[in-house]
Amino acid sequence: MDIFNSKEYEWSDITAIVAGRPVTKIRAISYVKKQEKEALYAKGNKPHSIQRGNKSYETNITLLQSELEAIEAASGGDLLDASFNVVVSYGNPLKGDVIKTDLIEGNEITEVPKGMNQGDKFSEHELPGIALNIKNNYV
Repeated sequence: MDIFNSKEYEWSDITAIVAGRPVTKIRAISYVKKQEKEALYAKGNKPHSIQRGNKSYETNITLLQSELEAIEAASGGDLLDASFNVVVSYGNPLKGDVIKTDLIEGNEITEVPKGMNQGDKFSEHELPGIALNIKNNYV
């Protein structure tokens, strides 16, 4: 008898390695692959094909300040000068999950915002970036 497993990956089962170090004070991570595409028109009013242009890769990592400080120190003090890989694994083998791993190559942060507000219990920092490549289901 086949068993249907509708379990989804959970945030608690994500492992992220940034610049070679496992990060535990990560609050969010997102990354996107993009490619320029344009419909090619010729005779008639319908496109004949879709032309493809450059690919681009955007990232966004949200960390607590202590993790940000540790990564800045590991990068020599200025995170804007660092280029590093990010490995993101989804799943928990102890729960029987199939582990899926994505590799973000050559990630570079484009902004390092800092600040806090009165009443904040912690400081969270969203770090946008760009990368050279994103390999999904990396082995």
